[in-house]
Amino acid sequence: MPDDLDRRIIGHLRADGRASLSKLADALGVARGTVQSRLDRLIDTGTLLGFTVRVRDDYEDLSVRAVMMIEITGKSTTQVIQKLRGMVEIQTLHTTNGNWDLVADIRTGNLSEFDRVLRQVRMIDGVLNSETSLLLSTV
Repeated sequence: MPDDLDRRIIGHLRADGRASLSKLADALGVARGTVQSRLDRLIDTGTLLGFTVRVRDDYEDLSVRAVMMIEITGKSTTQVIQKLRGMVEIQTLHTTNGNWDLVADIRTGNLSEFDRVLRQVRMIDGVLNSETSLLLSTV
């Protein structure tokens, strides 16, 4: 179970996933070795699944962006999530309540790729229904 230091490390990594061990140690007021051992443990236990890059929303102006709400049948949530997490076009995936079980943030290079992704998601066993909205601009 992550403690306060683990949560602070994760918080700093969310802000700067490329922060060096020394920079993290200085910011947290602990030894570099402490940060290293905590990171190793967070990775080994599966708490940290990986590191990623965030870009400005307008960086990929030529891309197609959308939000897809997904309804799942029965007890297939875990299997559907595993399939969706394997799709590089899905930037983030959220569980939710109400009529929809999942919300996926989708990004593709063009409409043909977008259409392919929609078909691919809808073909996953356990996906009952979906509704997708294109994101036109960020305000």
